[in-house]
Amino acid sequence: MPEAPTTAAATHHVAPRLRDAVAILLVVLAAVAFRLTSFVPAVVDTDEGLYMVQAREWLAGGWPLVAAWDMHPIGAPAMFALAFLVFGVSVEAARLLGMICVAATGVALFCAVRAAGAPRAIGVGAGVIYAAQSVLLGGLCTNTEILIAPFVTAAMAIGIRGAVRAMGPEPVAPGYGAVAAMGLLIGCALVVKQVVVPEGCFAFALLVLPALLKGLLPWRRLLAMAALYAALCAGPFVLAGAIYWAQGWLDHYLDGSLLAPFRYSLERIAGPEAWRRVAAAALELGFGFAAALVALLAWRPRDAARPAALLTGFAVLWFAVASAAIAGPGFYFAHYFLLWLPALSILAAIGAWQLALWLVRPGWTRAGFAGLIGIVAGAAWLAELHLRVERGPGWPHRDPVREVSAAVAAAAGPGGDAFVANYHPSVYVISGARLSTRFPFPAHLTGVFEDLSDTNTLVELDRVLAAQPRAIVVDRGWMHTMRPEAAARVLAAIEAGYELFATIPEQRGPVEIWRTR
Repeated sequence: MPEAPTTAAATHHVAPRLRDAVAILLVVLAAVAFRLTSFVPAVVDTDEGLYMVQAREWLAGGWPLVAAWDMHPIGAPAMFALAFLVFGVSVEAARLLGMICVAATGVALFCAVRAAGAPRAIGVGAGVIYAAQSVLLGGLCTNTEILIAPFVTAAMAIGIRGAVRAMGPEPVAPGYGAVAAMGLLIGCALVVKQVVVPEGCFAFALLVLPALLKGLLPWRRLLAMAALYAALCAGPFVLAGAIYWAQGWLDHYLDGSLLAPFRYSLERIAGPEAWRRVAAAALELGFGFAAALVALLAWRPRDAARPAALLTGFAVLWFAVASAAIAGPGFYFAHYFLLWLPALSILAAIGAWQLALWLVRPGWTRAGFAGLIGIVAGAAWLAELHLRVERGPGWPHRDPVREVSAAVAAAAGPGGDAFVANYHPSVYVISGARLSTRFPFPAHLTGVFEDLSDTNTLVELDRVLAAQPRAIVVDRGWMHTMRPEAAARVLAAIEAGYELFATIPEQRGPVEIWRTR
């Protein structure tokens, strides 16, 4: 049969969808391109190795917090385990998971921008900037902030859409479907890290407050929505707890998922050091902040009818809430500042768009905007490439972690166990060695965070050393990260029953692999 004629209305409807598809494809391609170097080094941030260990043990039957302890909920190892199931147990599978999460976050940013009614180009710019700047601040590896970003950003997109619809010329109150979707997204993020709580509260406020203020949302319905949202946010965490309870591991679950993070939050670094780390993170994201400053200078809060102005207001509030989430734990480690990136990327894209409008003659605005986005994104990418070429392991230089892992595999032998006293826990996974302790992250056993668990770590360390694991890894350049009493026990055990098997040079000093005599 002959094709039906295409009407002008149908063509008009299909064209925006096609442009959206092309825009999303550009964001995904940017994520792939900017994060290609993530597959080179074995370690970028040592935290990633703990999630790898937990995921490997889980696939072998040993559950997180039981077989491998941590001070986070089980969401991160669950995502890693899923990646290992699909792509195999490897560093590359973990980094591919990170790439997928960054691409998903970029797409969610595009959706958030479009939900506000801002130009499609700003959405693409925000996604590209996020993908590029995600390689900074330890984000090149798959850290928790990379894992939670797709869920939080998608929830924010729903919140922005609800706010815009309530503030539009034909106001509409949000429905239960939007609340349910947002609750499930934040609930999944909370199982990865509780730091999501401030952003989860802000997303819900964004969804319902404009409708409430306009009289579109009765109080009774608001309370019902709040109850549904709270239940869905808590649902994944409670469900996982019920599973652990059924197997008799509720104490392990509560200790690692709730009590240990609470103990962690009670400790703080000194104020001057905290401000130094904030300043360092801001400087590393300097081009993004510079573009965001332009957006703030051009912002007219009262001009809420303009989508860009409305989106700027939302992003500023989001950035402030993310800053509170960063400050909450009190330690200001570099990867915590990755929480800034989604909101900062939107602000930077708006600023680049405004600069293009100011500086480029009509007809060339999009080309000028693309060039500015290229500058912001390119600066981040060049910083990573500079680090990779100057001293980055794997390429063009050797990778000490992979060399240490190969030596551990040889020293421990097939099926042998190892004890990483003060080096990267990813060595367990790369070498294939068995764990000798349920505390594979050195900082929790021999380091300064030994008080986070409800276990006497010196007793556990004595048990590990008395069992004589086949191989022990000691990083001489990181001896200052060990508590003196823990270091003394490890060195005494090595002196009594081990021989030096290999020495691998690291940037900070030699790494020794010891084998039982």
